Amino acid sequence: MMKFIRKKKDVGIYGLAAKGYDRNARQSRLPEMQGYADEVALHVNKGADVLEVAPGPGYLAIELAKRGFKVTGIDISPDFVKIAKQNAKEANVSVNFLEGNASRLPFGDRSFDFIVCSAAFKNFKEPVKALWEMHRVLKQGGKALIIDMNREATNDDINKEVSKMKGFDKHFVKFSFKTFLKQSAYTEDEFEAMILETPFDRYSIRKVGISLYVYLYK
Repeated sequence: MMKFIRKKKDVGIYGLAAKGYDRNARQSRLPEMQGYADEVALHVNKGADVLEVAPGPGYLAIELAKRGFKVTGIDISPDFVKIAKQNAKEANVSVNFLEGNASRLPFGDRSFDFIVCSAAFKNFKEPVKALWEMHRVLKQGGKALIIDMNREATNDDINKEVSKMKGFDKHFVKFSFKTFLKQSAYTEDEFEAMILETPFDRYSIRKVGISLYVYLYK
């Protein structure tokens, strides 16, 4: 289903679905986002300009701001932008959340030291164009990290991942991972093929649980 929608437009979450996601996902996703923020902190200095593409409710962007980064988040959903701004206000951190498209980033060339995109790359209608845009807005020497589901994740991998989660209906999450989320995800080989169509000439891909960590270097 997501692959069909993705052929026509970027897949986003809007309205009541966005509010429901924020309400139901917060407890489950916060520890994961804290881990992602720690990963980013290994690669870039405090005070750096960091862009999160498709931040959703803003959990990761907020965690990055808490660690002293200058953070911008851009999401296609105006509802998520509104929710993320409120979440940042409640967390007492400053994050510049904007509405926009990953394949047409509204930023100048060489604007950011680091770009991160988690659990959203498989939703983009034009993934190669999104990679080109990431390259364009990265400063020379900058890095990008895409974290997303690996379509080659096994049922055992998924069962182990779901067993660690809290706050979600685990049966629904397991079903989602094993069906439409997995079906719309990319393999390592597919990521490599897309990267080869872009100016990124250095990259590395690491498998972690059910996910791929795709590092891109400018």
